[in-house]
Amino acid sequence: MNRREFMQTSVAGLALGAARRYSAEAADSPPKRVGLIGCGWYGKSDIFRLVQVAPVEIVSLCDVDKKMMADCAEMAAARQASKKKPRMFTDYREMLKEKDLDLVEVATPDHWHALPMIEAARSGADLYVQKPISVDVVEGQAMLAAARKYKRVVQVGTQRRSTPHLIEARNLVREGKLGTIGHVEIYSYGGGRAIAAQPAPVPDTLDWEFWVGPAPMMPYSPDIQRDWRQFMEYGNGTIGDMGIHMFDMVRWFMGLGWPKRISSSGGLRVLKGGKSNIADTQTAIFEYDNLTIVWQHRRFGPAVDPNYPWGATLYGERGTLKAGVMGYDFIPAERGGQAIHKDVAYELDEYPEDRTEARLERHVAPAIRGHMKDLLANMASRGKPVADIEEGFISTSCCILANLSMQVGRTLAWDAQKGMVIGDEEANRRLRRPYREPWVHPEVRTV
Repeated sequence: MNRREFMQTSVAGLALGAARRYSAEAADSPPKRVGLIGCGWYGKSDIFRLVQVAPVEIVSLCDVDKKMMADCAEMAAARQASKKKPRMFTDYREMLKEKDLDLVEVATPDHWHALPMIEAARSGADLYVQKPISVDVVEGQAMLAAARKYKRVVQVGTQRRSTPHLIEARNLVREGKLGTIGHVEIYSYGGGRAIAAQPAPVPDTLDWEFWVGPAPMMPYSPDIQRDWRQFMEYGNGTIGDMGIHMFDMVRWFMGLGWPKRISSSGGLRVLKGGKSNIADTQTAIFEYDNLTIVWQHRRFGPAVDPNYPWGATLYGERGTLKAGVMGYDFIPAERGGQAIHKDVAYELDEYPEDRTEARLERHVAPAIRGHMKDLLANMASRGKPVADIEEGFISTSCCILANLSMQVGRTLAWDAQKGMVIGDEEANRRLRRPYREPWVHPEVRTV
């Protein structure tokens, strides 16, 4: 057996062993009671991967869009073993005051992550929180504090850390296959368009006031509800959507914490004419000792490498590693060295539901399943999952700080111990975004 075959076998064996251990433990305990806050595309993608790997019961759903929630309830009844339809709530506080859930997923738009997560932690539930965890740094600080105060296990949806082929790629880095790594590029290309977002009547089944919640109010438009990531009022731009995955993956590959300095430039330069206001091109630099990570996105034009429109390239003295959601390539520096290529695994035979589920990213489904297994194992052991809330906080905050650097037009030096920008009062004021009344911004001291 060669080294590559050994690594593949080892990764598969670890996953199988974890699944068997969890199955044995689950056989002796009642199903975990699960609630979902945010019944849109990715909330369903996550929760139904969980159903595939564990005998859980989806008992509660929450969404301010009653039609979306009702559709999710029908799917849950069809997919879970009990065939029971979950309870439905339009206010997460009503759902959580029951205090009868073992696990809660928060899969709302970014601006609605913090308050439900903190309340779920207070209610005694463990959590799966979609990335980025927050829309500002102070929200993230409060979320981390709540997880630790209430001793909750929290997995963040940065599932590159549970992607089978990327676990293998990480092993190449950790074993020194690349030698000393001095530069990393992370990137996303294409996929952009201007969005008109024309105002329209609010559907009878939607509470738009609650949907907007603590964020700035915009007139209802189906474009905003569907493509909220294109509006800085409700998300963190492309770096907060796509960049966080690759930045977090590189930190995981290399064992990195906070960078010392963050700088960024860019803006809305090409995709004009609509109301979407995120930067269509952005470069961000994350500076570590003896290492620079450079993020670039361009929402127009082709990718530099068509095989890697979204990914990371790590440059080492002994070789280069390209890694993305569809596979990885190791290119040795020495002539005659052995190149390594690996494609994503789909697992469609093992999980045939993946073939027909609407909007499911089939190539990501194995990673979500792995992420859920890791969460369940750590719920049992009370350990920290692979994408623990602190890791999600760091990766999220760095992307937010890159946006902040772009806004103020200067480099930000970060003090990780104090949780603030060094010597920059304006930047520190912007670490906390004002909330729309009557919602109250969470603070560490109030969780």
